[in-house]
Amino acid sequence: MAHTEADLAQILRTGPFHLALRAALEARGLPLHRVRHHLAHRGIRVGVTSLSYWQQGLRRPRRPESLRAVRALEELLRLPDGSLLRLLGTGEAAAARTAAAKPGTGGGERFASRPYRALLEPSGAVEELIASLESPLDGGLHTVGHHELVRIGPGRELTGRDSQHVVRAHRDGVDRYLAVHHGEVGCEAERVEVWAGENCRVGRIRRHPAAGVVVAELLFDTRLRAGETCFFGYGFVDGTGGPSGEYVRGFRFTGGQYVLHVRFDPAALPVRCRRFAQSGAGAPRTGRTELTLSGRHRSVHVVEQGVRPGMLGIEWDWE
Repeated sequence: MAHTEADLAQILRTGPFHLALRAALEARGLPLHRVRHHLAHRGIRVGVTSLSYWQQGLRRPRRPESLRAVRALEELLRLPDGSLLRLLGTGEAAAARTAAAKPGTGGGERFASRPYRALLEPSGAVEELIASLESPLDGGLHTVGHHELVRIGPGRELTGRDSQHVVRAHRDGVDRYLAVHHGEVGCEAERVEVWAGENCRVGRIRRHPAAGVVVAELLFDTRLRAGETCFFGYGFVDGTGGPSGEYVRGFRFTGGQYVLHVRFDPAALPVRCRRFAQSGAGAPRTGRTELTLSGRHRSVHVVEQGVRPGMLGIEWDWE
């Protein structure tokens, strides 16, 4: 697959790392043996096999010497400073800042992601339901863009949420997405409905009544190859739980733009709304920002241009 400069700029924003590296190599027309040669001139020894593994997503640069190579690749491939390192995650990027001055040894290379237990209180229920679908926790997809509308009803309840989602495959053969819904206290999971919009249909659904969790399989119209994108719509109809005071979205991987839009029924308007972020479940909330409720549409929203692993949400006060 040939990548244009526009493709490269987009993938550098959204990742994942191996697709961004592959796109940069293709855009610059550099074969791996020439890359290895240029790196060697900079005193960095990385084999062609390792470079190939990185761009295929079979391994991930993590050791200090590997991170030094990534910094050099940004210069060699004429990429913005830190653009590849950012896609490796904050921990690895921080290690890279000292790698050039202090080379050494480290652990094995792996994909960086946040486990469900770091983002969701009912993580055990989510992982149990995913396991029942015989699906890997890494579904092979990376979010490019996601617009989510959350609807709050006249009884202050979460009546449902609708998503317009764009994902990119980071391996061949991906043909489905697993959507997770966690209702409010008192949610009757067996009554929650799932709907599918454009470019997908509802597959298997698993429910955990005690935790108020629903996991739905959304089947694409085609199998994606690595690097291909899919635009699809889906949603959950709930309204079975108690009063809602917030909506939180967890992100396991670095991703693209996320828009969270919360709309309130005119019979139940909050007196105050705030945006917030969290590094994980139970962590302190940071970045609180006041949001003004629009008069005409009775809604608030936040836009995150490039999400990081962690949590982002909107909270509101009723009194």
